[in-house]
Amino acid sequence: MMSTAQVLALGGVMLVGAMSPGPDFVIVTRNAAVSGRRVGVASAVGIALGVFVWSMVTAVGVAGVLAASAVIFTVLELVGAGYLAVLGLRALLAARRGDYPVEMPELKSHGTVHAFRQGLLCNLLNPKVAVFFIALLPQFLPAEPSTLDTLELGIVTATVCLAWFSLLAVGVGALRHVLGRRSVRRAIDATMGTFMVALGIRIAVQSN
Repeated sequence: MMSTAQVLALGGVMLVGAMSPGPDFVIVTRNAAVSGRRVGVASAVGIALGVFVWSMVTAVGVAGVLAASAVIFTVLELVGAGYLAVLGLRALLAARRGDYPVEMPELKSHGTVHAFRQGLLCNLLNPKVAVFFIALLPQFLPAEPSTLDTLELGIVTATVCLAWFSLLAVGVGALRHVLGRRSVRRAIDATMGTFMVALGIRIAVQSN
Protein backbone atom coordinates (compact mmCIF):
# COMPACT_ATOMS: atom_id res chain seq x y z
CA MET A 1 0.00 0.00 0.00
CA MET A 2 1.05 3.59 -0.60
CA SER A 3 2.34 5.61 2.33
CA THR A 4 0.58 8.76 3.48
CA ALA A 5 3.30 10.84 1.85
CA GLN A 6 2.77 9.04 -1.47
CA VAL A 7 -1.00 9.51 -1.30
CA LEU A 8 -0.58 13.24 -0.62
CA ALA A 9 1.98 13.60 -3.41
CA LEU A 10 -0.20 11.75 -5.91
CA GLY A 11 -3.27 13.68 -4.82
CA GLY A 12 -1.45 17.00 -5.17
CA VAL A 13 -0.23 16.26 -8.68
CA MET A 14 -3.68 15.03 -9.71
CA LEU A 15 -5.29 18.17 -8.31
CA VAL A 16 -2.98 20.42 -10.31
CA GLY A 17 -3.71 18.38 -13.44
CA ALA A 18 -7.47 18.49 -12.84
CA MET A 19 -7.44 22.25 -12.27
CA SER A 20 -5.72 22.89 -15.59
CA PRO A 21 -8.22 24.29 -18.14
CA GLY A 22 -9.30 21.66 -20.62
CA PRO A 23 -12.30 19.71 -21.96
CA ASP A 24 -13.29 18.33 -18.53
CA PHE A 25 -13.27 21.82 -17.02
CA VAL A 26 -15.42 23.17 -19.86
CA ILE A 27 -17.98 20.35 -19.64
CA VAL A 28 -18.51 20.73 -15.89
CA THR A 29 -18.62 24.53 -15.99
CA ARG A 30 -21.12 24.70 -18.84
CA ASN A 31 -23.41 22.00 -17.47
CA ALA A 32 -23.43 23.51 -13.99
CA ALA A 33 -23.97 27.03 -15.33
CA VAL A 34 -26.78 26.09 -17.70
CA SER A 35 -28.52 23.26 -15.82
CA GLY A 36 -27.50 23.62 -12.19
CA ARG A 37 -25.07 22.05 -9.75
CA ARG A 38 -26.70 18.59 -9.78
CA VAL A 39 -26.08 18.23 -13.51
CA GLY A 40 -22.58 19.64 -13.04
CA VAL A 41 -21.84 17.10 -10.32
CA ALA A 42 -23.15 14.32 -12.59
CA SER A 43 -20.55 15.40 -15.15
CA ALA A 44 -17.93 15.36 -12.40
CA VAL A 45 -18.86 11.78 -11.50
CA GLY A 46 -18.49 10.76 -15.16
CA ILE A 47 -15.06 12.39 -15.33
CA ALA A 48 -13.98 10.68 -12.10
CA LEU A 49 -15.05 7.31 -13.49
CA GLY A 50 -13.05 8.04 -16.64
CA VAL A 51 -10.00 8.86 -14.51
CA PHE A 52 -10.46 5.61 -12.60
CA VAL A 53 -10.62 3.66 -15.87
CA TRP A 54 -7.47 5.37 -17.18
CA SER A 55 -5.72 4.55 -13.90
CA MET A 56 -6.60 0.87 -14.22
CA VAL A 57 -5.65 0.81 -17.90
CA THR A 58 -2.31 2.46 -17.16
CA ALA A 59 -1.57 0.07 -14.31
CA VAL A 60 -1.98 -2.97 -16.55
CA GLY A 61 0.03 -1.40 -19.37
CA VAL A 62 -2.69 -0.99 -21.99
CA ALA A 63 -2.34 2.80 -21.99
CA GLY A 64 1.31 2.35 -22.89
CA VAL A 65 0.27 0.43 -25.99
CA LEU A 66 -2.13 3.21 -26.97
CA ALA A 67 0.55 5.86 -26.55
CA ALA A 68 3.14 3.79 -28.39
CA SER A 69 0.90 3.18 -31.40
CA ALA A 70 0.79 6.33 -33.53
CA VAL A 71 -2.24 5.06 -35.46
CA ILE A 72 -4.34 4.18 -32.41
CA PHE A 73 -3.33 7.38 -30.64
CA THR A 74 -4.24 9.50 -33.68
CA VAL A 75 -7.60 7.77 -34.12
CA LEU A 76 -8.42 8.34 -30.45
CA GLU A 77 -7.41 12.00 -30.78
CA LEU A 78 -9.61 12.48 -33.85
CA VAL A 79 -12.61 10.80 -32.20
CA GLY A 80 -12.16 12.94 -29.11
CA ALA A 81 -11.78 16.08 -31.21
CA GLY A 82 -14.94 15.22 -33.13
CA TYR A 83 -16.88 14.65 -29.91
CA LEU A 84 -15.78 18.03 -28.53
CA ALA A 85 -16.71 19.73 -31.78
CA VAL A 86 -20.18 18.17 -31.74
CA LEU A 87 -20.78 19.33 -28.16
CA GLY A 88 -19.54 22.79 -29.10
CA LEU A 89 -21.78 23.00 -32.17
CA ARG A 90 -24.80 22.00 -30.09
CA ALA A 91 -24.03 24.79 -27.64
CA LEU A 92 -23.60 27.29 -30.49
CA LEU A 93 -26.92 26.23 -32.02
CA ALA A 94 -28.61 26.66 -28.65
CA ALA A 95 -27.08 30.16 -28.38
CA ARG A 96 -28.21 31.00 -31.91
CA ARG A 97 -31.79 29.89 -31.25
CA GLY A 98 -31.87 31.58 -27.86
CA ASP A 99 -35.14 29.87 -27.01
CA TYR A 100 -34.35 29.46 -23.32
CA PRO A 101 -37.22 29.40 -20.84
CA VAL A 102 -37.47 32.41 -18.54
CA GLU A 103 -37.21 30.08 -15.56
CA MET A 104 -34.97 27.06 -15.32
CA PRO A 105 -36.96 23.87 -15.97
CA GLU A 106 -37.27 21.17 -13.38
CA LEU A 107 -34.34 18.79 -13.54
CA LYS A 108 -35.13 15.39 -14.95
CA SER A 109 -33.22 12.18 -14.32
CA HIS A 110 -32.20 11.84 -17.96
CA GLY A 111 -30.47 15.22 -17.66
CA THR A 112 -28.06 13.90 -15.05
CA VAL A 113 -27.52 10.69 -17.02
CA HIS A 114 -26.72 12.70 -20.14
CA ALA A 115 -24.31 14.91 -18.19
CA PHE A 116 -22.65 11.86 -16.64
CA ARG A 117 -22.17 10.34 -20.09
CA GLN A 118 -20.71 13.61 -21.41
CA GLY A 119 -18.17 13.74 -18.58
CA LEU A 120 -17.21 10.10 -19.00
CA LEU A 121 -16.79 10.23 -22.78
CA CYS A 122 -15.00 13.58 -22.69
CA ASN A 123 -12.38 12.08 -20.35
CA LEU A 124 -12.06 8.67 -21.99
CA LEU A 125 -11.70 10.16 -25.48
CA ASN A 126 -8.87 12.46 -24.43
CA PRO A 127 -5.56 10.69 -25.24
CA LYS A 128 -3.66 13.41 -23.38
CA VAL A 129 -5.03 11.84 -20.19
CA ALA A 130 -3.37 8.55 -21.14
CA VAL A 131 -0.03 10.29 -21.65
CA PHE A 132 -0.41 12.09 -18.31
CA PHE A 133 -1.07 8.85 -16.45
CA ILE A 134 1.73 6.97 -18.21
CA ALA A 135 4.18 9.64 -17.07
CA LEU A 136 2.81 9.92 -13.55
CA LEU A 137 1.42 6.68 -12.18
CA PRO A 138 4.38 4.29 -12.55
CA GLN A 139 6.24 6.42 -10.00
CA PHE A 140 3.66 5.44 -7.40
CA LEU A 141 3.49 1.71 -8.20
CA PRO A 142 5.90 -1.03 -7.09
CA ALA A 143 7.73 -3.10 -9.70
CA GLU A 144 5.08 -5.80 -9.48
CA PRO A 145 1.89 -4.08 -8.34
CA SER A 146 -0.83 -6.15 -6.70
CA THR A 147 -4.54 -5.75 -7.34
CA LEU A 148 -4.80 -3.78 -4.12
CA ASP A 149 -2.02 -1.41 -5.21
CA THR A 150 -3.78 -0.79 -8.51
CA LEU A 151 -7.17 -0.20 -6.89
CA GLU A 152 -5.70 2.13 -4.29
CA LEU A 153 -4.07 4.22 -6.98
CA GLY A 154 -7.29 4.39 -9.00
CA ILE A 155 -9.35 5.35 -5.97
CA VAL A 156 -6.97 8.16 -4.98
CA THR A 157 -6.86 9.70 -8.47
CA ALA A 158 -10.61 9.39 -9.03
CA THR A 159 -11.44 10.81 -5.59
CA VAL A 160 -9.27 13.89 -6.11
CA CYS A 161 -10.85 14.58 -9.51
CA LEU A 162 -14.36 14.01 -8.17
CA ALA A 163 -13.73 16.38 -5.26
CA TRP A 164 -12.36 19.17 -7.46
CA PHE A 165 -14.93 18.99 -10.23
CA SER A 166 -17.80 18.61 -7.75
CA LEU A 167 -16.56 21.72 -5.94
CA LEU A 168 -16.41 23.51 -9.27
CA ALA A 169 -19.95 22.41 -10.11
CA VAL A 170 -21.31 23.51 -6.73
CA GLY A 171 -19.53 26.86 -6.99
CA VAL A 172 -20.84 27.57 -10.48
CA GLY A 173 -24.27 26.18 -9.56
CA ALA A 174 -24.47 28.59 -6.62
CA LEU A 175 -24.60 31.41 -9.17
CA ARG A 176 -27.50 29.80 -10.97
CA HIS A 177 -29.87 32.68 -10.20
CA VAL A 178 -27.57 34.87 -12.28
CA LEU A 179 -26.37 32.31 -14.79
CA GLY A 180 -29.94 31.16 -15.43
CA ARG A 181 -30.92 34.41 -17.12
CA ARG A 182 -31.61 34.00 -20.82
CA SER A 183 -29.00 36.53 -21.95
CA VAL A 184 -26.36 35.03 -19.67
CA ARG A 185 -27.11 31.46 -20.73
CA ARG A 186 -26.88 32.51 -24.35
CA ALA A 187 -23.49 34.11 -23.71
CA ILE A 188 -22.28 30.99 -21.87
CA ASP A 189 -23.34 28.70 -24.70
CA ALA A 190 -21.73 30.96 -27.29
CA THR A 191 -18.46 31.21 -25.34
CA MET A 192 -18.21 27.57 -24.29
CA GLY A 193 -19.39 26.33 -27.67
CA THR A 194 -16.75 28.38 -29.48
CA PHE A 195 -14.08 27.16 -27.07
CA MET A 196 -15.03 23.49 -27.51
CA VAL A 197 -15.15 23.73 -31.31
CA ALA A 198 -11.80 25.55 -31.35
CA LEU A 199 -10.30 22.97 -28.99
CA GLY A 200 -11.60 20.13 -31.11
CA ILE A 201 -10.13 21.69 -34.26
CA ARG A 202 -6.81 22.29 -32.52
CA ILE A 203 -6.59 18.68 -31.35
CA ALA A 204 -7.48 17.41 -34.84
CA VAL A 205 -4.87 19.63 -36.51
CA GLN A 206 -2.15 18.68 -34.02
CA SER A 207 -2.87 14.97 -34.55
CA ASN A 208 -1.89 15.22 -38.23
